[in-house]
Amino acid sequence: MNVSEALATRITCRDFLDTPVPPETVRKILENAKRAPSGGNLQPWNVWVLGGDRLKEFKKLIAEKLPQNPAGEGTEYDIYPKGLKEPYRSRRTQCGEDMYGTIGVAREDKTGRMMQFARNFDLFGAPVALFFAMDRQMGYGQWADLGMFMQSIMLSAREEGLHTAPQEAWAIWYKTLGEFLNIPEEMMLFCGMGLGYMNEEAPINTLRTARAPLEEFVVFDGI
Repeated sequence: MNVSEALATRITCRDFLDTPVPPETVRKILENAKRAPSGGNLQPWNVWVLGGDRLKEFKKLIAEKLPQNPAGEGTEYDIYPKGLKEPYRSRRTQCGEDMYGTIGVAREDKTGRMMQFARNFDLFGAPVALFFAMDRQMGYGQWADLGMFMQSIMLSAREEGLHTAPQEAWAIWYKTLGEFLNIPEEMMLFCGMGLGYMNEEAPINTLRTARAPLEEFVVFDGI
């Protein structure tokens, strides 16, 4: 698979098979991804990888907490900017409508939407979980570096026939995650990511989010 194919076929998978992912494959993906660029070669990323019984233990812990705390524990950063303006607000709204449309959940079906949102915290059934954190000393530039590292993981996963689900939703469980994974205090949790084989039969995995035309976000000058 070439890079263009990996980019074209990468989606946020929201229904995984329970097929195990070989540990050596996970290591290979991370070895590839660590070649991602970073300013000054700081390599500011930190990753915790869970699988097997340890992941089952963690999912059970979250499942026990969810009924009393469906909104989690709050976050240490704003997942989306407050007062989101256009065109970003419409893009986000359309993404949600398209996603829920694949599984027949109407806008007014609050229970159905909450049930689907809760699936985030089972990692949509993924057999491998990755959690990303960064030293609090780091700034905007290093957050961009972390994003490039994560994209490298997602593209390398496609090369192995795997799919991913990057999930900022995990930011609402930063306290529980910090305690369970023993994340040092000087580290801030950013997000999680499910990794595994996609359930090709799941309707929700037919979602392909729209992309704006180049003219909407590119200025060509002298080319």
